[in-house]
Amino acid sequence: MTRRIMIQGAGSNVGKSMLVAGLCRLFTRQGLTVRPFKPQNMSNNAAVAVGGEIGRAQALQARACGVQPHVDMNPVLLKPESETGAQVIVQGMRLTTVRAKDYAALKPQLMAPVLDSFRRLQGEADLVIVEGAGSPAEVNLRAGDIANMGFARAADVPVVLAGDIDRGGVIAQLVGTQAVLDPEDAAMIRGFLVNKFRGDPRLFDDGYRLIEARTGWQGLGVVPWFPDAHKLPAEDAADLGGTRGSGGFLIAVPHLNRIANFDDLDPLAQEPGVTLRIVKPGQPLPVEADLIILPGSKATIADLAHFRAQGWDIDLAAALRRGARVLGLCGGYQMLGREIADPDGIEGKPGSVPGLGLLDLTTTMTPDKRVTETEALHPASGTRVRGYEIHLGRTDGPDRAQPMFTVGGQPEGAMREDGRVMGSYLHGMFTEDAFRRAFLASLGATPGNVSYDRTVEETLDTLANHLAAHVDCARLLELAQA
Repeated sequence: MTRRIMIQGAGSNVGKSMLVAGLCRLFTRQGLTVRPFKPQNMSNNAAVAVGGEIGRAQALQARACGVQPHVDMNPVLLKPESETGAQVIVQGMRLTTVRAKDYAALKPQLMAPVLDSFRRLQGEADLVIVEGAGSPAEVNLRAGDIANMGFARAADVPVVLAGDIDRGGVIAQLVGTQAVLDPEDAAMIRGFLVNKFRGDPRLFDDGYRLIEARTGWQGLGVVPWFPDAHKLPAEDAADLGGTRGSGGFLIAVPHLNRIANFDDLDPLAQEPGVTLRIVKPGQPLPVEADLIILPGSKATIADLAHFRAQGWDIDLAAALRRGARVLGLCGGYQMLGREIADPDGIEGKPGSVPGLGLLDLTTTMTPDKRVTETEALHPASGTRVRGYEIHLGRTDGPDRAQPMFTVGGQPEGAMREDGRVMGSYLHGMFTEDAFRRAFLASLGATPGNVSYDRTVEETLDTLANHLAAHVDCARLLELAQA
């Protein structure tokens, strides 16, 4: 019989995704067939999986298990398009776009596909490790819940609750969660973890015993801060910010409101010759940048307006005059053209808006969504790239005659005649070491000898070792009832 355990959090961003990824790698190395599962995820950082798209964290967890990502690993994905609405992806495919206030009415219809996906995963695994979303302490969202206790009770999955001591107040996080939960929900919790401890974990012994005494839950460990977390793809845009690296080649990236698939940037941040600077709203784009990347966006037209509201269009023009190069990825690529047309109102009111005019292209938003893995050739360097596409819209125009890539002999992306402005729909291009090195070298950077895939694999192993040293994994496996 398949064992199952669920890691829920006493709050958002307590490290659930990282804990699940590390446990997936740890138990896989012990010879178990392990699968990750997250009933409902909210993220604009998506991955192409067998059957459609899922959250990026579940794709990383699948990698930790040594298997291909599958839509059953994240059957409900919410992709925010505005402050009040999100696109709803069910078992990999777009179902609808719904306003936040109307989602509660939709949730009861989603439990069936969630349980359907979970049953299929159970059928192929010795152990399924489930990740919650947000926190079960948000009891105002309990009715119709499919993400935390609603799912745990429907599928009869025991829960381990994780708290984040780095934020402070971890005793209140854990004890307070029990205090606000319905008793039948609280009974699903069999143990707790304290995550992100800095310093000597023994200094928390008294607090640890207090949590055990107040809750009746078994403590499964105090997990020290994992310093290599930045080497793994992040899912939450809240993790973006500041400057990474200290190399002489400056890459600047505006932090768009609906930034998507921002793990495109991770391989660049690990290059020793690169400084990657995420520019927050209200800050200017640095005109001394060597390369400015306009990243993906879940709401291209709205983010283009946001881009202009920051004055970044003026900064971008100034940086180009000083010799910078510009690369647009997916939504950023669409922004670089002359016009974005949305005749069907896919992103809002029907109409069209002027683009930044740096590429001679027009994008037309269409309801059909392209979700596919793609193998491309970069003609300028002769390197091959495996990446993926997740986007609405079609882009065409004269600058497509000078494509950034070719796919099956057909143009993909575009470049301005002078080669200083370029764009592509291809996500994941920089994970390919040969292409990344050739691309950076062509812009005057000095690439290192980093192997991005090897770095991710080694970091997953290091994370698994980290958890093995600090978590009572034998007891956790006992709690994962069949």
